[in-house]
Amino acid sequence: MADSNAKTGLVYLVGTGPGDPELVSLKAVRLLDLCDVVVYDNLVPDELVITLPRQVERHYVGKRAGTHALTQDEINALLVKLAQQGKTVVRFKGGDPFVFGRGAEEAQFLKDHGVPFVVVPGMTAGITAPASVGIPCTDRRRSAWVMLATGHKASSPGFAEVPWDWVGKAQEGTLIIYMGVSEIENIVSRLITSGLSPETPAAVIERGGFPTQRVFRSSLAGMPDTVKHEHVHPPAVFVIGDTVDLHEHLAQPVRLPLFGARILVTRPVSQSRELYRTLRELGAEVQPFATIKTERVHDSDGWTQLNSLTAGNKWIVFNNENGVRHFLDQWLEWHPDIRTLNDFRIVTVGRRAERVLRSRRLVPDLAFGATMDANIAEQMATVDGTQSQVVWVCGNRRDTVGEQKLSDAGHTVMPLQVYRTVPITWGEEIKAKLMSFPPNVVLFSSGASVASLADNLTDDEREQIIGRAAIVSIGPATSRAVRSRDWTVTVEAKRFSLDGTIDELIQYWSTHLPELSVVEPSVSVVPITH
Repeated sequence: MADSNAKTGLVYLVGTGPGDPELVSLKAVRLLDLCDVVVYDNLVPDELVITLPRQVERHYVGKRAGTHALTQDEINALLVKLAQQGKTVVRFKGGDPFVFGRGAEEAQFLKDHGVPFVVVPGMTAGITAPASVGIPCTDRRRSAWVMLATGHKASSPGFAEVPWDWVGKAQEGTLIIYMGVSEIENIVSRLITSGLSPETPAAVIERGGFPTQRVFRSSLAGMPDTVKHEHVHPPAVFVIGDTVDLHEHLAQPVRLPLFGARILVTRPVSQSRELYRTLRELGAEVQPFATIKTERVHDSDGWTQLNSLTAGNKWIVFNNENGVRHFLDQWLEWHPDIRTLNDFRIVTVGRRAERVLRSRRLVPDLAFGATMDANIAEQMATVDGTQSQVVWVCGNRRDTVGEQKLSDAGHTVMPLQVYRTVPITWGEEIKAKLMSFPPNVVLFSSGASVASLADNLTDDEREQIIGRAAIVSIGPATSRAVRSRDWTVTVEAKRFSLDGTIDELIQYWSTHLPELSVVEPSVSVVPITH
């Protein structure tokens, strides 16, 4: 971490692979626990950045065709500046930093300015994207060599250019082209003119490494028309050579339950890592852009009152996982020994609240499913038989229905706020990503997440981003918030939990895939499996 006495920090140039967060190296993940700053590109897996510890400083320097958050010179200067502040910097780059990633330029600039750096290789898309769709780069029966080339036209004199006329004369190998969507017609023309057969097998893989990746095959001569007809967009990799024909034999077309779904998850990141993983395993692409977050609140008066409770029948009620986490963290600050909770009986509402409690080696005396039953007071009475003192752990948006039920039954209820829910303001980079690849499913787990999404977007942005998406709600209260915005609830969970919501979404998706999928069912597609 940063050392105020250090003259210069250390910069790690880290490749993050083709897009799947589970294809990032263990070393790259470990560095996230050590760094002070992350500087990241547009093609870095969103989950890596979204789930960073809150104290980590973040700088987005992404580039899209025609649009740069920062120029390369500005990125170079930023890395030096951060390192000279004594910080440990992780410079995340999609793929491998030394394969068409300008990593060498950044490394040279760091060296010239006396900044130490370490290169952490990543899996380059030119190898991983073809492999993910069953196209090997080499095969001793068909290809004795593989060549990686950029399709991006040099913008200034003095930069190296691909000798396409020479490449077209090479035989019995595989040509991999990066960044070639806008230039593919010119590239194909030069390859054919220089001697490469127009019937050479060719493929293009769009967004290779994502669950919603697409692959199209054609002859070399037909590839420009294929790109236009199928509306192929960057990032995309082209493969040219006889190994492309192995696609039909080696592809594994596993149709997972949420294949073709691109899901915008709006719930807090701190609660969603398991959800992200579950959705990916079901075949969905996850857009982990939370619209709300939770923050710790320390209610000094409330804790004083709790600690002064007299002996007798005492209960603690947790009605969500946030309450469990924040309460236990603060309890252990007051009482370093967890056994001091032995004076209380514990109630959880919702499976995730119970799960988080059990992960802390505590077992509830009563556990309710998705909602609190009307007879909670009766069930508490079966445990201790008398009226009780109840600590109601809550946030700033607490539902008082349960409290009222207990009060009406003669229990003394003491609300204790341990966290608050606050909206998140999206940066322009998130909006740009959603504009380029809009979700076809938006998952809401609270009314607060609905309100914050509405506040983040203009009317035009909302129409472009979620106008055609299926809206999935965790329950009636959330659905009311959706409808209050004049939006339509497509799916509402019958069991008011994330597990119930996912079950309903799978059932809905199985009958609506053709009309909603971001991938046409007729397209040659190979979903990513985990």
